[in-house]
Amino acid sequence: MNKGEFVEALADRLDVHRAQADRALSAVLDIIAEQLAKGEKVAFTGFGSFEVSQRAARTGRNPQTGATIEIAASSVPKFTAGATLKAAVNK
Repeated sequence: MNKGEFVEALADRLDVHRAQADRALSAVLDIIAEQLAKGEKVAFTGFGSFEVSQRAARTGRNPQTGATIEIAASSVPKFTAGATLKAAVNK
């Protein structure tokens, strides 16, 4: 399911126009991204949580040349599924 299909399903479930559902979904995703950018954790009980994880700097290798390269430290988003979501997937 892509974003367009998701918006359509959301509009049907909420009985609203597609544009309203698209704005609602965009708002939710924007809020999650803003909170993660601040370093905050976003948790939905039963569904899961989004948080920022830190990756340390490391040495890598260019697969074409075999040359050693330095990979900078970075922050990456991480999602951990909650118990209710895990149970729904494992039915």
